[in-house]
Amino acid sequence: VQLQASGGGLVQAGASLRLSCIPSRRTFNRSAVGWFRQAPGKEREFVAAINWRGDSLYFAESVKGRFTISRDNAKNTIYLQMNNLKPEDTAAYYCAAKNVIWSNDAVYTRANDYGYWGQGTQVTVSS
Repeated sequence: VQLQASGGGLVQAGASLRLSCIPSRRTFNRSAVGWFRQAPGKEREFVAAINWRGDSLYFAESVKGRFTISRDNAKNTIYLQMNNLKPEDTAAYYCAAKNVIWSNDAVYTRANDYGYWGQGTQVTVSS
């Protein structure tokens, strides 16, 4: 199962980017989804998560107030809107998905919780 993340690029500090995550051969409709990032020489870290209904969100402290996560189930797409980008946001960004049952409204912040991953999209923020 492949997730396709896109929307990365090279921007200046203070700019905005919107990342998209689309599954190639599945639907996101019953999946909790998370975004993670990994900078060179650093461990992968949690960025944001959304439950399958789209009514529960969670953010890392480092991005709270600047990033938001949303989902459009009709378009089968998860978005990460990143505003006021900082050089320390520079990293490869990955989306991940976890199948859940309808009664599970949880968000997940650990990489090990997710079974499906995308290939990553690079975000570079210059100062």
